[in-house]
Amino acid sequence: MTDLTVTGVHKRFWRREADGGPVPALAGVDLTVPNGLLVAVLGPSGCGKTTLLRCLAGFERIDEGTIRLGDRTVAGPGRHTPPHRRRFAIVPQEGALFPHLSVAGNVGYGLDRAARDRGRVEEVLELVGLAGYGRRMPHELSGGQQQRVAVARALAPRPAVILLDEPFSALDAHLRAELRRDIRQALQEDGATAILVTHDQEEALSLADRVAVMRDGRVVQQGTPTEVYRTPADAWVGSFVGGAVLLPGEPSLTGVRTALGDLALRGAPPSVPALTVLVRPEQIAVGPPTPDTVSATVLARDFHGHDALLTLRLADETTTVAARVLSAVDPPDVGDRVGLRVTGPASAWPA
Repeated sequence: MTDLTVTGVHKRFWRREADGGPVPALAGVDLTVPNGLLVAVLGPSGCGKTTLLRCLAGFERIDEGTIRLGDRTVAGPGRHTPPHRRRFAIVPQEGALFPHLSVAGNVGYGLDRAARDRGRVEEVLELVGLAGYGRRMPHELSGGQQQRVAVARALAPRPAVILLDEPFSALDAHLRAELRRDIRQALQEDGATAILVTHDQEEALSLADRVAVMRDGRVVQQGTPTEVYRTPADAWVGSFVGGAVLLPGEPSLTGVRTALGDLALRGAPPSVPALTVLVRPEQIAVGPPTPDTVSATVLARDFHGHDALLTLRLADETTTVAARVLSAVDPPDVGDRVGLRVTGPASAWPA
């Protein structure tokens, strides 16, 4: 097994001004990437995810901590293995193909003659859906096809780890979704270990085997996409990885009391009098007002085809929530009075 393990990694940059001091970019990152899996590193701009990628690739020296690939330390105290000896491959945001080489020439660039003779170029082109494209030049390809070639080039030498630096960000939404599925399948079929750096929550949750959420230079939660979405480590993670309704609450006999009623909780409630409660918009069922529901008025309706996102003001006139409803039937209109009911358990943390 060649798991990639990052332990306590720090990286600081120094300001150029005369009175400038160190600026921490990574502040003790711990991360495990199991062999053969795809891990998405998800976080907002400035959280340190690109710096982490550059440290993994060997483009930056770490200040503290260790990076290990299996039983081999590639970075640590007194050790910095150069990029070309780490057996890591990187796929940048733009394909960065050699314009003077054909598709086959780009893919085979890092291969020895024996590997090319064994048909590795054709093998990986088929994996990424470009069988028969070997003679074409990069300028003859669409943006999505160029990114497929970049992934094929990274796969070709069978690296220990593939680093994907937001490789779908420049593509339109439909092409991005299609390419994500195909690249995910190619990585799985080739048994590749990969890290995807992204700020796109949908991309991370739909594509990765595991998700690591970064904030302020640290990984604050790691787990499967289902775990991170359903049981976030705190309110910030919960609101970052998907739509979230955050409400004040207090413990009750059955769970937690909120403006949306008494809600069940995942696990025991924190032993504090004031709580922050998270409910997902799709948990809020919208229907006709009844004595068993919470009364609300529709303030806005954003229609997305397959569903609609409703903004609702509760009867207390101070609380606003969002509800996501399927559009198999027409969603209520702005101004309609409706009844709300929360399905499933909520999450809560000390306020």
